[in-house]
Amino acid sequence: MALLQIAEPGQSTAPHQHRIAIGIDLGTTHSLVATVLSGKPKVLQDDKDRVLLPSIVHYTKDLTTFGYEAKPFMLTDPKNTVVSVKRFMGRSQADIKFQHPYTLVGAENEMPAFETAAGRKTPVEISAEILKQLKDRAEASLNNPVNGAVITVPAYFNDSQRQATKNAGQIAGLEVLRIINEPTAAALAYGLD
Repeated sequence: MALLQIAEPGQSTAPHQHRIAIGIDLGTTHSLVATVLSGKPKVLQDDKDRVLLPSIVHYTKDLTTFGYEAKPFMLTDPKNTVVSVKRFMGRSQADIKFQHPYTLVGAENEMPAFETAAGRKTPVEISAEILKQLKDRAEASLNNPVNGAVITVPAYFNDSQRQATKNAGQIAGLEVLRIINEPTAAALAYGLD
């Protein structure tokens, strides 16, 4: 299957320039990053050969930990350990009807912020920190800067949730090329054999 690079007239890169794009599955419990190398999709690993990054962020006053390092704090410090942040993306405080251990602040009709030891953190900021970890993993694995990213979201995400995800990508330093529904991404992956 041939992939085409489409660009606006006069804005395409020179043929010898290599631009690297990544695909990110920003998951509720785990996230991962992949790219296409020599026509084959490849999931990128961290320095310990793990492909998954638990979508967990733990805050203290002076330190932020992510993924596997943050996981033990889920039981010992749940108010400062944010898990499943995707469930809060693009939702107002009034929309959040499920139970959680967090102290949320903000107006009823706005996306809330989490009260943490490091201060108030919005779901967009927390998601951006997870995306930044994945971007850093990709750049270390590929030994090149990442030029863009495609991020998957659940098919049921509304426009506000999609925009919040895009904003998180931009805060993480990514040029968000597309926001794609997870079922669409699965269909595309299946089409790539």
